[in-house]
Amino acid sequence: MDLSYSQEYEEYRAELQAFLKANWPLPESLGDLEERKEEFRRRATGAGYMNRAIPKEYGGSEQPLDFLKGEIIREEIKKHGAPTEEVHIGTGRVIPVLLAYGTQEQKDYWIPPTISREFMWSQGYSEPNAGSDLAALKTRAELVGDKWIINGQKIWSSGAHKYPYMVVLVRTEPEDVAPRHAGISYLLMDLRQPGVEIRPIKQISGEPEFNEVFFTNAEAPADAIVGGRGNGWNVSRMLLRYERAAFSGINWADSMIQRAVKTARATMRNGRPAIEDPNLRADLARLQARAMAMRYSAYRDMSMEAVGEPSGDYMLMQKLYLTEFLLKLDDITRDLLADDLMLLKPGEGADGLKGNAKWVDASLQTLKIRIAGGSSNIQRNIIGERALGLPRDQVGVNARKDRGAAQ
Repeated sequence: MDLSYSQEYEEYRAELQAFLKANWPLPESLGDLEERKEEFRRRATGAGYMNRAIPKEYGGSEQPLDFLKGEIIREEIKKHGAPTEEVHIGTGRVIPVLLAYGTQEQKDYWIPPTISREFMWSQGYSEPNAGSDLAALKTRAELVGDKWIINGQKIWSSGAHKYPYMVVLVRTEPEDVAPRHAGISYLLMDLRQPGVEIRPIKQISGEPEFNEVFFTNAEAPADAIVGGRGNGWNVSRMLLRYERAAFSGINWADSMIQRAVKTARATMRNGRPAIEDPNLRADLARLQARAMAMRYSAYRDMSMEAVGEPSGDYMLMQKLYLTEFLLKLDDITRDLLADDLMLLKPGEGADGLKGNAKWVDASLQTLKIRIAGGSSNIQRNIIGERALGLPRDQVGVNARKDRGAAQ
């Protein structure tokens, strides 16, 4: 099998290399490091290397879908040490939804400042009694004049304590009028108003990544709904597809493997670098194979979607597969650092020996990974029912029947 690039793609690589050499690093006269990174990203977008799926009229570079070019860009930017493209909820999830479902006015207003990170987003999906069963959500929005009046509660909203905007799933249609899936709308709102209370949830790591968000007569404009009133379930399914297909997670998996290899080279076992242990090397190689399988399966899935072909059930498995990858990585690094891991504090140090504290953060994060973004048990049920055609859990079905009879 020949996995080399054609002459056309190698010429593209050479053009990219020339661009990187000319544009990074940028002179300090252009500002501090963060300002220089932003300037580089603007230049890279203008040259067609970033924000490639976003039309030029909204600030993107509007490039044809080409996963080989995308891979070359990733490889060369990484080798050159240049800033990578910023991927966050806004660019990775909200913008694709707006491009697919938004009105022209919504696209014009929301997309450009989201690309520039002037508008940063959190996600208001889960509720205390509507997590895995998202269609059970109770947060309501009532149209009064030219405003939606929103009441209810969201939970596990990452970044809501620091980002001003949120995409919120709300129930706009009474349940006796529309089935529960059909009564949900996808709404964009500004959290900076008196009717919104945000309570950060401090995690075991000490960081308040997640939040509870309470709405008490909060407001949003009448035109804040994307995709049509009552169509939020379909819109949200698309957003979750982008969330679980996002290459940012796969790129992160690659970077974690590289960090693990660096740590293994710097950690001594019996007077020799741990990386020389054949068992450890085999474990790391298996992880690398998992990451490659995720990447190229995602390429296949999205390229088939791009030409209108059904891509199968891969996306049902991506989140669970990434979860298992991270749990295995945690096993490897905890065995590698052993007792030293317990002597470190979260969030301290840089890469290498002084940066082993980063593995404390990573290990603590794995405590939530089986739940975050869809619990592993629910994902297995979905895979079993939708991909494998297995019957639903009869115990759960009987329990629901018994509850119904009792009521």
